Amino acid sequence: MPIQTTYTSARANFAKLCDEATTNREIVIINRRGYEDVALIAASELSSLAETAYLLRSPKNAERLLAALRRAKARTIKPQTIEKLRREVGLGQKE
Repeated sequence: MPIQTTYTSARANFAKLCDEATTNREIVIINRRGYEDVALIAASELSSLAETAYLLRSPKNAERLLAALRRAKARTIKPQTIEKLRREVGLGQKE
């Protein structure tokens, strides 16, 4: 659940809220009277969300990724070594 705070409180506790966002991966919602609320989020978390949204934007790619995730969770495929996988996809030996 995100942390909710007012603009005034966020100003007074900005360093602490930044630490919450980065250390504990918390999302901080800053409520602004008369204006749209804003969110404070770790930059790496935002980058990850943007990348996920980009990868899932194409319905075909989203289905392919979700199918792969289902297979991984079902554990129906035996793990492979990196070397075996490289040979399988035709990458040859590591240089």
